[in-house]
Amino acid sequence: MLSCRVRDEEAQEASRWATALGIDQSELLRQALHRLLVNLAAASDADAYARVPLDSDELSLSAIADWGPPEDWSDWSEPENRNEAR
Repeated sequence: MLSCRVRDEEAQEASRWATALGIDQSELLRQALHRLLVNLAAASDADAYARVPLDSDELSLSAIADWGPPEDWSDWSEPENRNEAR
């Protein structure tokens, strides 16, 4: 459990938003904390990448990304000519 002090105006605003969103104030604060932690982790990941960029083995997979979208095989089991199948 966490507990912290906030300015009265922030507490009132949090309460208004929680009511407007139809959630408990504690849920609003949990979601806000979660989003902040995810953003901080992403920034940390970006800093780590800048310090230690990908090596040649890891970069070798980037060529695959240039192949474009995969082919559409969703109709592979359908008859070749739909008109004849009916």
